[in-house]
Amino acid sequence: MSNIKLTEQLKQHLNTLKDVYEKNQPPESRKDKDFFNMVKERTTPIYELLGQWEEESLAIIKDKKINVHPHQITSTRENMELLLMHSYYVDVKRKRYMELHNSVLYIFDQLLRELS
Repeated sequence: MSNIKLTEQLKQHLNTLKDVYEKNQPPESRKDKDFFNMVKERTTPIYELLGQWEEESLAIIKDKKINVHPHQITSTRENMELLLMHSYYVDVKRKRYMELHNSVLYIFDQLLRELS
């Protein structure tokens, strides 16, 4: 899958996660096994996409010398992973959530511009 397609897919997931964050209530217990399994089931494919995206993005940066730094790619993956958990567990303030969201979105958009 091309990096552009991967990035676009991840952008869609990012928007879906924001909806989940805004509409969800946190679980009654952080130890709720059913809730954990549901979250794991929904997020595992996104984690896999993110890993593939990071690997391909780093390779592109190395080859094409586009204007995104490798540490921005790694930070974006880490921030997206935080959003995956915060979206379901609703355990950060909206301001912090939106800072992470906007930071990830910024790099996705920058990468898409550079690759187009």
